[in-house]
Amino acid sequence: MGTLPPQSPRALHCSSATHNSDSSLVPRPPEPLRKPAKALAPHEELFMQAPDGARDKASFVRAVQNFGQHNVHKRGHVDFIYLALRKMREYGVERDLAVYHLLLDVFPKEVFRPRSVFQKIFIHYPRQQECGIAVLEQMENYGLMPNKETEFLLIQIFGRKSYPMLKFVRMQLWFSRFKNINPFPVPRDLPQDPVDLARLGLRHMEPDLSARVTVYQMPSSKDSIDTADPTEPHIVGIQSPDQQAALARHNPARPIFVEGPFSLWLRNKCVYYHILRADLLPPEEREVEEIPEEWNLYYPMQLDLDYGRSGWDDYQFDINEVEEGPIFAMCMAGAHDQATLAKWIQGLQETNPALAQIPVVFRLAASTGELLASSGLEEPSPPPPEEQEEEEDDPQRQQRGQS
Repeated sequence: MGTLPPQSPRALHCSSATHNSDSSLVPRPPEPLRKPAKALAPHEELFMQAPDGARDKASFVRAVQNFGQHNVHKRGHVDFIYLALRKMREYGVERDLAVYHLLLDVFPKEVFRPRSVFQKIFIHYPRQQECGIAVLEQMENYGLMPNKETEFLLIQIFGRKSYPMLKFVRMQLWFSRFKNINPFPVPRDLPQDPVDLARLGLRHMEPDLSARVTVYQMPSSKDSIDTADPTEPHIVGIQSPDQQAALARHNPARPIFVEGPFSLWLRNKCVYYHILRADLLPPEEREVEEIPEEWNLYYPMQLDLDYGRSGWDDYQFDINEVEEGPIFAMCMAGAHDQATLAKWIQGLQETNPALAQIPVVFRLAASTGELLASSGLEEPSPPPPEEQEEEEDDPQRQQRGQS
C-alpha cells in the first residue's frame, strides 16, 4: 500500500465577524418602526401662505380666494370647505356671516340642482348636500341668522327642493322665534377688563335693580404697564338696600359666613364669586309678618269654587321647598384667599356699621387649578413615599408582637 504524502496543516480562516463584539448568536430584536411624518390635510398649504403667520380675516379670505384661482374646476371643494370650517375658530371668523357666504360661493353653481322627479326623491349629490348642511349647522351653533344672500346662494347651488334649503327654512322659522326669548340676555361681546366683567356678572345675578355695585379695589401691579400678574387683585361687590336693612337687623351674637368660590358662566368665560350669608333662624326666633287680607293674594277673602271631586283626586301636593339663610352681599375678586376677602369685608363696614360688631367666619372651598394660579396658593405637599410608611409601621408591628 502506498503511503499518503504528509499534508501541511491548513491555516484557520478567521472572519472579521468573530472579532466584532456586537455580533452574537442571539438574534437582535427588530427595530421599532418609525412613525411616518403626519401628512398635511388636503389644501392645508393654502392656510400656511399668510405673511408672518398672521391668522386673521384677511389671511383666511386670501386662502379661500387662492383655492378658487388655482383650482378652476373646483375639484376637492368639499374637503376644502370642511377644512375651512375647522380653521375658522383659529382665524377668529366663526361669527362672520360674510365668510360663510364666501365658503358657500366655493360650490359650483347649477351642478347639484335636481333636474327630474327621481333626482328630487333620491338625494341628489348627497356628499355635497351634507357639506352644505354642515356650513349651516356651524352658523346655527354660533347664533348667526341666514339672510337673503344665503337663500340666493343655496337656490343657485342646490335648488329649492334640497335638504340644505330645508335646513335654511327651519333656521329662518325658529331663529326668529327664539331670538329674544331669553329674559336675561348676555351681550355677544363680553368685556375684556376683569372689573367690567365682574360688574356684568354681578348685575346678571342680582334681581334687585336698586342694588349698588361698588369697586373696593382696582387691580394694580408693581409695573403699571404690565397688569398680567397684579399684586393687588380687583374686588367688586354688590348689595341692595334690602340686604343692608337685613344686615342691620342681624343679631350680633350669631356669626355670618363668607362662602365660595362659586362658578358663573357668561357665554364662554367662567367667573367666580363669593357670598356673605347667615344661617337660617330657628322657628321660634322668626318674625312672622302679618299681611292684611285685602293685600294677600295667596289667601283671598272669598273664593267660590264648586268643582266636583272624585276618589282619584289627590289632595296632597309634594313640593320640595329648601329654606336657606339670608344673603347680605356678593363679590367677585381677582384672588380667592382670605386676605383678599377680608378687604371686601372692611369695605362693607363703611356702608354697614353693624358689620363691625358681628363675627365673620370664612368658609372657603378648595380652589381649582385656575384659582390656584390666580391666588398664588401653595399646592398640597405630595404624600410620603411608601418606604417611610413601612418603616413607621415596623415599630408598631413589633410592639403588637411583644404584647
